[in-house]
Amino acid sequence: MDDRSARGIAAAVGRLVSAGDLPAGARLPTVRDVARELGVSPTTVSEAWRSLTRAGAIRTRGRSGTFVAVPVVPRQTWRYSQLGSSRTGPVRDLSTGIPDHDLLPDLTDALKRIGDGRLTTSYLDEPVLPMLETVLRNRWPYPPERLTVVDGALDAIDRIIGAVVSFGDHVIVENPAFPAVVDLLQTLGATVIGVPMDEHGMTPDRLHEALSEYPGVAVFLQPRAHNPTGVSIPPARAAALAAVLAEFPEVIVVEDDHAGDIATAPPVSLGRHLPGRTVHVAGFSKSHGPDLRLAAVGGPAAVVSAVADRRLLGPGWSSRLLQGVLLDLLTDPAAVAQVTAARDAYAARRSALLARLHQRGVTATAADGINLWMAVDDQQIAMVSLAAHGIAVAPGAPFCVTPLASDHIRVTAGLVADGFDDLADALASAAILDSRGSGARARAHPRGFR
Repeated sequence: MDDRSARGIAAAVGRLVSAGDLPAGARLPTVRDVARELGVSPTTVSEAWRSLTRAGAIRTRGRSGTFVAVPVVPRQTWRYSQLGSSRTGPVRDLSTGIPDHDLLPDLTDALKRIGDGRLTTSYLDEPVLPMLETVLRNRWPYPPERLTVVDGALDAIDRIIGAVVSFGDHVIVENPAFPAVVDLLQTLGATVIGVPMDEHGMTPDRLHEALSEYPGVAVFLQPRAHNPTGVSIPPARAAALAAVLAEFPEVIVVEDDHAGDIATAPPVSLGRHLPGRTVHVAGFSKSHGPDLRLAAVGGPAAVVSAVADRRLLGPGWSSRLLQGVLLDLLTDPAAVAQVTAARDAYAARRSALLARLHQRGVTATAADGINLWMAVDDQQIAMVSLAAHGIAVAPGAPFCVTPLASDHIRVTAGLVADGFDDLADALASAAILDSRGSGARARAHPRGFR
């Protein structure tokens, strides 16, 4: 074992568990025995054991010893669970990260057109409607070897993780990252490494450093409308990241293009450079309706087939009725125009709120999508201050794999259709504390999210 740090020991044990060399129920050596064997302190081994326990990989049974267990992570420890809670009283809830219902396309005509339900005549049909697959392939940012449809973008990410990641593997994500993705990876027992971002996305030099120090199996990216920062990766940055990954041929790229057609930036993918190693997820919840529960997965046949074949033992396929609705929405000119109008409305809302915050000396980013990522002097004070104004926002901490240079909050700017000045006043007052502990002041040097 080269890495004898607590993290290295935990990862090594995790790989033994994943390989079956340490099966469920196997008793582990004592902390002192492992420390003696590896030539490290018992404290280091204890820390590794604590990491494995938090991941649900091992269980301590008092004097009986420590045993390998099936990973089970309590819901209350998930980052994602910190983004929402039950609200009491009149609250303007800007914490959700969901689209504006009034900007979604009307499903009435689509439901009428798919009509009599003959899309559901057999359990044995292909999992994707042939006409929908044709439309999806024509929209794909690179030619995928295989394509399937699953029940939403997070379902896709969950199934891809199950196909390519094992306990103890190093996985690279953006920092900040979407909390649910980090939860899914950590629940499996992966070691999540956050790579800093700039205004163009994950930085290539820091990606190279991370992969050199922590040989990984996968890199997870949001190519457009990054949640929470709103950053979209331009083609030049995609090419630079692909050039770095070309030096690490075993690493899979997983792209979560969750914003879909409401993203202002054009489609981009590392698959244009690394088609045999890039799995691209195209989500339709934010653009066409959360309750459609549909996302497409395209990329290398080995990965996509593993996802599709595993589904045969469970749900089998995503509703072909809903696939028919999505096909109609993607091809009907009126529905396409509605989604285009929604994209423009979200862009106008982001721009209006962002401009007013900048006028008030607040550092924030909202280049694309429906969210605004705002620096604050103190996260908890900001959230309490806003709650006093009847405004709910999401805390920034759950998005951070490792701490950033300043605290942040996430605001769902896509839900803000009016009252921009009043909201900007409240946000600015909550964000910036003067020497007496309250009130807004101008900041000379904006803080980013690195």
